[in-house]
Amino acid sequence: MSNFVNRVLVAVPGLVVVLGASWLGGWWLFALVAVAGAIGVHEFVLMARPLAPLAPATYVGVLVALLGALRGGLVWMLGGFLLTLIVAFALNAFAKTRPPATASIGSTVLAAAWIGFGLGHIVLLRRMHDHPQLIVFTLLLVVFAADTFAYFGGRLFGKRKLAPTLSPGKTWEGFVVGSLVGIFVAFVALYQERDTYLVIWEALVLGLVIVLVAVAGDLFESMLKRDLQVKDTGRLLGGHGGILDRIDALLFAAPATYYVVRAFGYL
Repeated sequence: MSNFVNRVLVAVPGLVVVLGASWLGGWWLFALVAVAGAIGVHEFVLMARPLAPLAPATYVGVLVALLGALRGGLVWMLGGFLLTLIVAFALNAFAKTRPPATASIGSTVLAAAWIGFGLGHIVLLRRMHDHPQLIVFTLLLVVFAADTFAYFGGRLFGKRKLAPTLSPGKTWEGFVVGSLVGIFVAFVALYQERDTYLVIWEALVLGLVIVLVAVAGDLFESMLKRDLQVKDTGRLLGGHGGILDRIDALLFAAPATYYVVRAFGYL
């Protein structure tokens, strides 16, 4: 259980910092996601070294996408991301030593989309006109609670492997416990605003989507690490890996949250 305690000791201070930046919004939140994005790109480039990703193009794509999300919204974020393709093509075309373009440019675009869009949608959520602080807080708390209680439930009750080839430590029992807690957190977080914002069934659907997509995000990163034969994306957090190991669920859950809320008619 000491590993669980260590996870909480690392996650709780990080959650406080993220919640604080999310509450302030604007350039505070941008600074946080930009730093996380830069570290995440660094970790990906090192992890995917056999594919020879073009680091400058990835940095440019992520940073400009985040800036576009802050200053112009969804369309500007997409436009910023497209710089990744242009810069990657130029770097590959004029390099003295050219790695295979498909692997090099493909891994570059993958990193920019995965990290840039994932973090960019957190910025977009904070720019929403309807309760932006509340929806970002709900996203963060649901992901944190679901992950924590999935680990706890798996340690206590876990018997059946959820995805043995991708992440042997995850169990169906832990997944169920984490999902139920995550949905409950979404219900509680949004309950007070049920008459003016998301009604109860919408809050429950949002909670369900977040927990399901968060698990997919975690497994996606596990798939990449297994494919590239690395245990962790970095060592910044000691035994807990790198930044990407901590935000992998958010990188999928933030876009899902944004589009679910938009689908419910809130901007």
